[in-house]
Amino acid sequence: MIGALVLLGLIVAVVWIGVSIYNTLVTCRNRYKNAYSQIDVQLKRRYDLIPNLVEAVKEYLKFERETLEAVVKARNQAVQASAKAAGNPGNAEAMKALTGAEAELSGVLGRFLAVVESYPDLKANKTMLQLMEELSSTENKIGFARQAYNDAVMEYNVAREKFPNVLIAGPFDFKEAALFEIEAAEEKKAVKVSFR
Repeated sequence: MIGALVLLGLIVAVVWIGVSIYNTLVTCRNRYKNAYSQIDVQLKRRYDLIPNLVEAVKEYLKFERETLEAVVKARNQAVQASAKAAGNPGNAEAMKALTGAEAELSGVLGRFLAVVESYPDLKANKTMLQLMEELSSTENKIGFARQAYNDAVMEYNVAREKFPNVLIAGPFDFKEAALFEIEAAEEKKAVKVSFR
């Protein structure tokens, strides 16, 4: 009788520990998904600002049609990559595609802003100044959101790799989540949006 109670107590303890580990992993996974949603909000804000920027400069940049088209194309590719990543944040392929699209968009925006700087009337335009301020603010928010996401992913990945958590993570399909990393040095540079 005592042996059966000890065995039952041991089984209950093991099940309780397993449930606790499972719940911890679910909590960590939901944290990084929520953190990605904050990136997604800021990326959408950025993507919405870009057409306004293009529209604001169309009259000034009549001879820079290629630059404007490149900005729109890069923005559209980034929107698609962002939508795929939002469907499954942490997926390595989706995050790699998003990183590539964002790098392309940042590069094109940098060239776009360099062209804009050569037009004094445009630099003095109040609408343009306001849009540039919003873009600068959004870029900062994206950086902070990316850091929060990467912190949450690291916490999740560490939690799933610890022992005995790894015994629960594998069978219940808690896969490793991918960071939102910037790989190339030139991509790490912030988009310069100053008109002063």
